Amino acid sequence: MDILERLNLENATLLEERRKQIFVKLKQDGQFDISCNRQSAAGSVSQRACVFCGSRVVLYPIADALHLVHGPVGCAAFTWDIRGSLSSGASLYRKSFNTDLREIDVIRGGEIKLYDSLVELIDKYKPKAAFVYSTCIVGLIGDDVNAVCRKVEREKGIPVIPVKSVGFSGTKKDGYHAACDSLFSLIKAAPRPAPVQNSINIIGDFNLAGEVWILKRYFERMGVRVIATMTGDGRIDEIRQSPAAALNIVQCSGSMGYLAKLMQGEYGIPFIKVSFFGIDDTVSALRDTAGFFKDPDIIENTEELIAEETARVMPVIKSYAADLAGKRAAVYTGGAFKAFSLIRSLELLGMKAVVAGSQTGDKDDYRQMSDMCENGSIIVDDANTLELAKFILEKDADIFIGGVKERPIAHKLGVGFCDHNHERKIALSGFEGMVNFAKEVHSSVMSPVWQFVPRRKKNH
Repeated sequence: MDILERLNLENATLLEERRKQIFVKLKQDGQFDISCNRQSAAGSVSQRACVFCGSRVVLYPIADALHLVHGPVGCAAFTWDIRGSLSSGASLYRKSFNTDLREIDVIRGGEIKLYDSLVELIDKYKPKAAFVYSTCIVGLIGDDVNAVCRKVEREKGIPVIPVKSVGFSGTKKDGYHAACDSLFSLIKAAPRPAPVQNSINIIGDFNLAGEVWILKRYFERMGVRVIATMTGDGRIDEIRQSPAAALNIVQCSGSMGYLAKLMQGEYGIPFIKVSFFGIDDTVSALRDTAGFFKDPDIIENTEELIAEETARVMPVIKSYAADLAGKRAAVYTGGAFKAFSLIRSLELLGMKAVVAGSQTGDKDDYRQMSDMCENGSIIVDDANTLELAKFILEKDADIFIGGVKERPIAHKLGVGFCDHNHERKIALSGFEGMVNFAKEVHSSVMSPVWQFVPRRKKNH
């Protein structure tokens, strides 16, 4: 019996609580209607992660900080190296420190263990700051993490910041907010620096496979100074200087748009939402940034950059698109903004998105997603493994684009896979990133191996 027969996906039924979170785009549909922003349905085995996981994926790339997980070792092991984030120097963030709470600590409390761990680690590694992540067990036993952090901060003279990432029933999005609150407390504690002309902070890029370095090169060519990157290749001192910037550009608004709003309220720094995935989005992001400063030299430099890079990469992309025209893709991402960029990038390759969804999108996100997809496409919020597998087979997708939790689905179904989440090792941002994306999609979709998998033998 093959994998498809064992899964029995053709007869799989959806949970009743989930039906309103799935929308099929049809010509005769007069009104878009999908339910979202809900807690995951019990028993659905959502692809979402926990509050602690959400906070750590945001803060982990700050390379010269100490990151200490206060909880059982399983929490730290699950999230160690959870991002493919690279550093241009410091490497302390690559170490996974944990207080290793056990049964006796549940009875007696873990505050002494946390204090001793912080003191020992700070003395040994001399970090610029320390982040302490509270896991679910800490909320259960009631450790006063804030008090311990304040005590160690006074004794050691560095910021020791509690990350309130406790929550059995919370969502990854709650973790993003916890991370942003922690970053904001770090920024507010420092004296406000003098403003820097024609400067930006890059918020919501995590330097996966060195992508922050690509963006910095673009902005340097434009004549725009980058004050801080939050949090890819991040440094504590630069982050504390971030209020000097004239503009915040926010790539992953789902994870760090909240921080941009906090900084706008406190410091009056405006922000724009951008994406550097795909040619169209990259061009728009660069032009929007240049347009904000209204500097003729910056605008001229930006147009020269766009013209040079587009002329360089488009012939390569078109060569891949010649083979990929008409192929079908399923897209499932954490934040909806990634799905928008992916759908546009697939269109540039002549491909169609027949399944599209995210973990944290809102109704406007899904309406836009539906508008971008062809009739018959399935739009899904907070999907689970069974649903994704069923929809991929129903729509006969040639490739599935997702993250580490989605990869096994593609492998089991015999579908090409492209990793577009935070574990990937290939840069996908900017002009060169689009070339990398086209190459990876082409090599996956066009592999001759797919003619031998069970689903292809049944359907063809």
